[in-house]
Amino acid sequence: MIRAEQLSKVFGSQQAVDAVSFEIGRGEVVGFLGRNGAGKSTTMRMLCGVLEPDHGRVWIDGLPVGGDDPRPRARIGYLPEGTPLHSAMRVLDYLAFAAAVKGLDRRAARAAQRDAIARCGLSGWETRRIDSLSKGYRQRVGLAQALLGDPPVLVLDEPSSGLDPAEVVRIRALVRELGRTRTVLLSTHVLREVDELCSRVLILAGGRLVADGSPSELCQRLGVRLRVRARGALALLERCAAAAGIERALATEQAGLSCLEGSASQPEQAAARVAAALAEAGCELVELAHVQPSLEDVFLERTQAASA
Repeated sequence: MIRAEQLSKVFGSQQAVDAVSFEIGRGEVVGFLGRNGAGKSTTMRMLCGVLEPDHGRVWIDGLPVGGDDPRPRARIGYLPEGTPLHSAMRVLDYLAFAAAVKGLDRRAARAAQRDAIARCGLSGWETRRIDSLSKGYRQRVGLAQALLGDPPVLVLDEPSSGLDPAEVVRIRALVRELGRTRTVLLSTHVLREVDELCSRVLILAGGRLVADGSPSELCQRLGVRLRVRARGALALLERCAAAAGIERALATEQAGLSCLEGSASQPEQAAARVAAALAEAGCELVELAHVQPSLEDVFLERTQAASA
């Protein structure tokens, strides 16, 4: 349903997106991850035809995006970051306007509005001005306009950002329901959301695609990790871990302890070596454990490695 080939975009002297390629099949719900400034929103705008790439091409359902052909854009429901809406309009008037922009005739527009209002929990709110709504309800209006015309592809940029916990649960449930019958690309900073909703993950770092796979596959590729906690200088712990063969280590200080997590090709041997090195250095070992990597570990390792 979505095919991106060598997408690139430059703003001034900054390479925002650099030769990004991927395909998303019919019925997939895919999480789109990256730190702020990684290029996620820019990529999504290019997918939806809002922004023209400097290089590369996009196809939606086999149709090339760009030019005057409205068919590929009609197959996409797009919720931009920040949910830009015409705040002085009433909900129903705004949805009627959005339906007209999408080219729906009057009869189809009325049916689409009723369906979107019901799906997004906006019944009873049709005559309210958008600027009088809470952020959660404005987000529902944004989702409702994305659903107009029943597009088979949804591109959602941070749909639950800044919402209270109850609204987050509501939005996640709606995305889960929509993902049963549509292809969904979901950008979010909430890794729990990806674990709950997505069968596959794409990770961007520095404008490049650095990971592509299911959450379980990406965690398995990272391998079993070693967690070490000790009393002593953090720099000393890092030196001991490096000497023991622990790689891609993330080191922090927590509650007066030096803490480190990293991977090793031979975790049993690396555990023994780091314990011996710490003992020789006179550093008290508090914890030494094997841990299964999480999606957070994958995200940190991939994004830090790309920025190193």
